[in-house]
Amino acid sequence: MAAEAQALALKVLARKERSVAELAEWLRGQGVADDEVEAVVEQLISIGTLDDARFAFRFAEDKCELAGWGSERIRAALSERGIGAEDIETALADTQGSELERAERLLDERGADLSDDGGRARALSMLARRGYPLELAYEAIGRRCKG
Repeated sequence: MAAEAQALALKVLARKERSVAELAEWLRGQGVADDEVEAVVEQLISIGTLDDARFAFRFAEDKCELAGWGSERIRAALSERGIGAEDIETALADTQGSELERAERLLDERGADLSDDGGRARALSMLARRGYPLELAYEAIGRRCKG
């Protein structure tokens, strides 16, 4: 059954990269016994097919650039996927350098009306929902109001 479990794991990983915890949960959901799940996960980690640090970086990069998420939302999503704090912080540090610029770009792309208090409040709310820290959202709005 271990060979079958490994084949299942490789098949699902070919479709979508997953964290260690996500893959283990998925395999258990397929009826694979816990000891086989552990063996398959260990094997895939040892050969480099399964890597939480790589997963965290790619996930953070994708959510930053394609979805416009902020660091707080990415941190929460990675944590939900079973990624450890160290891997989360490393991934965010690698992608966070331009978070302020991304927030400003998002305001521009959304055509945020920053001409009055109501518009600025809506823009702040939008950035907060996307997971940008409030201080950074305030700064992005302030820079867009000046520029």
